[in-house]
Amino acid sequence: MDKKEFLYEGKAKRIYATADPSLVVVEYKDDATAFNGEKKGQITNKGMLNNKIASFFFELLAAEGIPSHFVQQLSEREMLVKKLTILKVEVVTRNIAAGSLSKRLGLAEGTPMSRPVLEFYYKDDDLGDPMINESHIYAMEMATPEQIQYISETALRINEILTGYLKEKEIMLIDFKLEFGLYEGSVLLGDEISPDTCRFWDAKTKEKLDKDRFRRDLGGVSEAYEEILKRLTDGVK
Repeated sequence: MDKKEFLYEGKAKRIYATADPSLVVVEYKDDATAFNGEKKGQITNKGMLNNKIASFFFELLAAEGIPSHFVQQLSEREMLVKKLTILKVEVVTRNIAAGSLSKRLGLAEGTPMSRPVLEFYYKDDDLGDPMINESHIYAMEMATPEQIQYISETALRINEILTGYLKEKEIMLIDFKLEFGLYEGSVLLGDEISPDTCRFWDAKTKEKLDKDRFRRDLGGVSEAYEEILKRLTDGVK
């Protein structure tokens, strides 16, 4: 499906209309940001790699009964998706302490959690996406209790599916962020699942294979994204 007029540009993607008002084209960019936009740069082929990785994950989840906005991959950098009304609640699932969780709770990075931890964040760039709880969500009418229950259950189910699959690829799923939106009255998984939104570590070496390499100036960022795609699709036709 051909893309029409330009609609919106975010930190990592551009959105275009299509002839169908219920569908849009997402074009993935090479731009990279961190620390709420304070650090900016580019990662070679990031857009192409994230498009392919996200498409793979959406198809994997669809096969396990998890619906999303994903319709199909159109090109190396573009996918066709259902047009969602994005909820202002982001959910982060954490399996192992890293990043902000390590800092907030004084846990050494790499400390396993005894059970997955769910955290909610208010999706607002100007405020730095602050952490919120369910009371905030309901008081500000960001989502209903039924929607939050679905989002929480779905996030944990996705964690179960991805953790199991990635274990076979010798990848540890440290944590990941999900976004959801409304489509014809139903809540659907949106945005992307990629090294931009997940922390992936090599299971043997604990090498970081995600955007932390950009955040922390570790180098080899493109190579890390390429390694994730290679392991995901190895043997997949």
